[in-house]
Order: sequence, then structure tokens, then C-alpha cells
Amino acid sequence: MTDWPHWIALPVMLPLFAAALMLPLERLRPRWVPALSLLSTLALLAIALRFVWQQQAGGAPVEAYLVGNWRAPYGIALALDRLSALMLLLTALVALASCVYALAGDAARGLHFHALFQLQLMGLNGAFLTADLFNLFVFFEVLLAASYALLLHGDATGRRARLKAAIHYVSFNLAGSALFLIAVALLYGLTGTLNLADLARELPLLGAADAALAQAAALLLLTVFAIKAALLPLYFWLPEAYAAATAPVAALFALLTKVGVYAILRTTTLVFGADGGAVALVAMPALPLLALATLALGAIGALAATRLRGLVGYLVVGSAGTLLLAVGLHRHDTVAAGLVYLVNSTLAAAAWFLIADRIAAARALGDALRPAPLRGDSRALGAAFFTAAIAMVGLPPLSGFLAKAMLLQAAGATEWATSVVVVVLFSSLALLVALARAGALLLWEGGVAAPTSTTAPARPVQALAIALALAAVIGVAVGAGPMTAYAAATADQLFDRRAYIAAVLGRTPVAPAFDVRREMRERGELPR
Repeated sequence: MTDWPHWIALPVMLPLFAAALMLPLERLRPRWVPALSLLSTLALLAIALRFVWQQQAGGAPVEAYLVGNWRAPYGIALALDRLSALMLLLTALVALASCVYALAGDAARGLHFHALFQLQLMGLNGAFLTADLFNLFVFFEVLLAASYALLLHGDATGRRARLKAAIHYVSFNLAGSALFLIAVALLYGLTGTLNLADLARELPLLGAADAALAQAAALLLLTVFAIKAALLPLYFWLPEAYAAATAPVAALFALLTKVGVYAILRTTTLVFGADGGAVALVAMPALPLLALATLALGAIGALAATRLRGLVGYLVVGSAGTLLLAVGLHRHDTVAAGLVYLVNSTLAAAAWFLIADRIAAARALGDALRPAPLRGDSRALGAAFFTAAIAMVGLPPLSGFLAKAMLLQAAGATEWATSVVVVVLFSSLALLVALARAGALLLWEGGVAAPTSTTAPARPVQALAIALALAAVIGVAVGAGPMTAYAAATADQLFDRRAYIAAVLGRTPVAPAFDVRREMRERGELPR
């Protein structure tokens, strides 16, 4: 256990308190709000680095925190393991780049940007830490409610496109939320618990009479997570929504699909894994098949895109397909490869949305994939475009190549070997062609125009935000050895669910500092 037991709750509480403090500051001291948002995000990064270091250094494999000091499964519990620590760090890195980019003026294009930004971080961090299925639903709703407002955030330019995308986005997710509640109610009716560790213990004990209902509840729950993860045929809301959002919002939205991937990975290893009884491996073999189709259609969508932001949206869809393929194959080595790819693809996608915004600002035609003069110096944008393209396609020397190579090698021992090799290589080639074509049209064929008085040069914080995201991508490649070792250890921990169950259900409440009942008995207020 950490020297201070409340560290685990800080990633949830810190952005919540920051958001609450920002609301009055917006009227009283508006200049303080961006600084407070940046400070809160930096603090989250420091906490996440501490968690990852602690897990890597051989601390407690899984640490549980009892909110309200009630023993699980009767109270709310948070759990920190290798996977949740990694997701917290990834969230903090993407949030830092997005927050820095927003300092250039994007935050001022609407109301309450930084407060909503922090509330979405609260929802993301809570989803990665919660050990309870109902509270996973609660944190989903927190991050989704913030994302609804952030999607509409912006000035009059593009308002119609944002509103149209928001209608589709909200409709899909509201339907998913309703299905989530139905699945939760079914599981609670069958087992009498919603604690993930307790569900993992109770579901294998169900009788044959409840098997079909349990399988229906499990499939319904995984369908909800598939909506969040943008799995075929539930991904159609994503390219339009991400293309319509402002750059820092879209960069932060790169994490939303990863919440769905995380939920599928957590439940298919802990609750619906090989030891799940009637719900054991309930998503197989549909999950790898749908993941392959998602990956292929994401690549085709990227080839057919007419705008750079739309192309980036399909890159996110393709990356979700690759991640769910790694999860769906349900092997230690495929999950380890998927975790390496998860970090690389999320950071690269966040960088892509920021780069697309700068390219659109420097061209007369915005981000339309047609030749047009590029105002100003194109060298920095070209270098950023090239680096992000290598990362997303999966070319050496960046870690996307390593992750795909690990995935292909691991998939060779499965019955899906041929399909995986064909689809992964086809999609990589298609993405390479799509990005090469986009680069030629955006940065080469149009030429470079002389700056004019109306040209809006990139602000230093925008360049800094893109540099931070790309530096993180390069840093993952430089630290490929420790990263792959951490991913392999995380996969082993996920498939050995006994440690998670023992940590959550075995966590004892902290002894009270004051025995209220004893004091009341001494005063005669309670019988002795």
C-alpha cells in the first residue's frame, strides 16, 4: 500500500474539485482558469507517473481503495493495477497536449471549456479505476455528458456541422446508456452484486436455468462497450463527430474509444473469461471477426476521405479495430501487443487532430484534400505530418511497427493467422497510400504561398502541444524495451484474475480514528 492511502482517489477527485472551482473563477478571475486547468492536468500526470513507477517497481500487484470505508462488495471500491495505471498515464499525456493547445484561444470560443475538460478527465479516470459495474456506468455518463457539451463547443464557424454530428453522437450514446442499465439490472438480478470481483466469483456458480439470461446480459453489456469502442457496425457516428469537433476536443476524444476497448478487455479477462462459467468467452469468435471487418473498413474509409479530419477519424476507427483484434484473440501475447499499440495509436491520433487543425488554418481550402497554396513555412508542418503518419501506419522505427509485428507473430499460433496477416497488412498499405496522397495534396502540390496580412501564424503553445504529443510517440519507441516488458506483465496480470479478486474483496476497512459508538455508550446514549 502507498504511504498515503488516498492517492488512488486523487485522479477522480482532483479534476472534480478543479472544475467546481473554475465555475466561480470564470466570473471573478477568468485569467486564472486556464492556469488552474493546466496545473490540474500536470498534477494528474505526476500522479499517473507515480502509479506506473509503483507498479513497475514491484509494489502491490493490485491495490484497492474502499470509498466510504465499506467492505466490498457492499460499498464503492476503486482498484489500481498495471492496466489502470497505464490508462491514467495515457489520459494525462493526451490531456496535457490538448490543454496546452487550447491555451491558444480555442478555450475562449465557447463557455465553460476548462470546467467541462476537467469533468471529462474525471469521468475517464473514474472509468479506469472503478471496480464496480454500476459506477462504471456512472463514470461513463459523466464523461459522455461533458463530451456532449465539448462537441458543441466553438464559435459560429462550423456550428451546423457540429450540431448535426452531435445529434448522431448523442443518439448513439443515449441508446447505449439505456442498454447498459438493462444489462446491469439483469446481472444484478442474477447474482445480487455489481462489484466486478464479486461478479467474477458469482457468475460461474449460476445454474443451468440462468445460463441463457446471463449470456444475454453479457452480450448486451459488450454491445454497449462496442458502441464506445467504435466496433463495426456501431462506428458510424465517429468520423463525423471527431471531424466536427475543435482540435483540442477532438484530440481528447481520441481517448473515448479507448474507454470502450478498456471495458471490453477488463470484462473479457476478469468476468467473461475462460473461468466465467455460463458466460465464459461469450464474445468469441464474433469479436475478432468484427474487429477484422472494422480494421478493413477503417482503411477503406481513409482511402475515400475527402477531408483530412475525416481521414483522421477513420484512422481512429482502424486503430480501434486493431486493438479489439488483439483483445478478441484472447491470448497473453496478443493482449501485450495490443497494449503497446494502444499507447502509440492514442498519442498519434491526438497529435493528428492538432496537426490537421494547423494545416487547415494555413490553407485557403482548409483541410479539404485538394491542392491549395500553403501559407507560411511548411517545413514544421511537413515534419509533424511525416512523423504522425509513420506512427499511425506502423512503420519503423516507431512503436506502431513493433506492436503490429508482435501482433502478427502472436496471431500466427491461432486459427485466425491467415485472416489477421492479410487484413493487417492490407490496412497498413491502404493507410500508407491514403496518408501519402493526403500529404502530397496538402503539403506539396499546392506549393507555398507568401504570407499575407490575414495569415494567422501558429502560436507557440500550439506548436508546443503538437511537439509534446509527437515527443510522447517518439518516447514510446525509444523506451520500447521497458514498454513491451510492462505490457507483457500487464497481460499476465489481467489473465490471472485471482489477484484482482483477492485484492478487492479482501481489502479490509480502515479502523476509525474515533469510536463513535463507544463514546455514545459512555454518555448513556446507547445501551451498554
